[in-house]
Amino acid sequence: MSITVEQVTEAIKHVQDPATERPIVKGQLADVSVGDDGSVKMTIDLISPGYPLRDELDAALRAAVEPLGAIVDIDYRLRVPKKPARQDLNRMPTVKNIIAVAAGKGGVGKSTVSVNLALALKRLGARVALLDADIYGPSVPKMLGKPDRETTTTADGDRIAPAIYRGIVAMSVAYFVEPGNAVIWRGPMIHKLLKQFLEDVQWGEVDYMIVDLPPGTGDAQLSLAQLIPLTGAVMVTTPQEVALIDVRRAVNMFEKLEVPIVGVVENMSYYTCPACGHHDHIFASGGGANLAKELGVELLGQIPIHNQISFGGEAGKPVVEAVPNGEHAKALTEVAAKAALAVSKRSATGPKRSSLLRTVH
Repeated sequence: MSITVEQVTEAIKHVQDPATERPIVKGQLADVSVGDDGSVKMTIDLISPGYPLRDELDAALRAAVEPLGAIVDIDYRLRVPKKPARQDLNRMPTVKNIIAVAAGKGGVGKSTVSVNLALALKRLGARVALLDADIYGPSVPKMLGKPDRETTTTADGDRIAPAIYRGIVAMSVAYFVEPGNAVIWRGPMIHKLLKQFLEDVQWGEVDYMIVDLPPGTGDAQLSLAQLIPLTGAVMVTTPQEVALIDVRRAVNMFEKLEVPIVGVVENMSYYTCPACGHHDHIFASGGGANLAKELGVELLGQIPIHNQISFGGEAGKPVVEAVPNGEHAKALTEVAAKAALAVSKRSATGPKRSSLLRTVH
């Protein structure tokens, strides 16, 4: 007896995406066909790059079709969801998700995490943009190295064409000031510049924009939250309490701005002795895990201290790109995959933000 497409669809109708808990047949089943030999081919859209729950989903689909006695071939592709923005925040209609990377203080490796997350998402197949919002201390261009294309104006002269680094579009105030010169601006000027970066830059179609925020809880953070729909924030900390104090302040700011916390990255978690392999917790231990538990979010990863990471940033060759198969690159890639899944899950299922932002000054 031959198998029909209708039988296959009926067989998998109760299979849910383990992240969204929504039936696969309602949106993510892109195609299903049955060959002359009775084999079944399905095309499934995954909601995030490096989808961590793919094996679980794959097993559920195959188990559902198994009673039909068919050979099953499943093709997975990426289709990142987008949550519709409020009309007054819809300045970047071609950007699906905006992830702020924040720390509340300097010196914890926030920019290093931002750059490596962007490159990791690109390697996983996503379309990525990187916005350096640290107006007073922009470091993203230094960490990315030599661009494939410098920042310029578009052909019609009306917009800004961002720099491109190995397929990632990027923008920073560093492109417009002389090296070593200080940016001495008050809040309104920062707001105006960020608004121009958001509205006048030709970003193109982007799945995830990574925004490297400056330390603290000041003008740049408030301006971005009032100008665009931040999908979520990734908090970067080191393990010790002095870092966690400032991160909690930043978390409190995001809560007031109704920006959800995606998860916590504990950077500089430990140092591994190259001679004996001993782990030394230079900055105490457990701080990131405790903070994640306190906030009710996921600990996205613990990144060790290693010269591959620090030297990579100095040389313009981030570790995710320079040593992609190394343990440190794999740890950062896992952080990127988990963060992307949390953000895409929220875009697919999360509640809309209210109008509370209108009252923040």
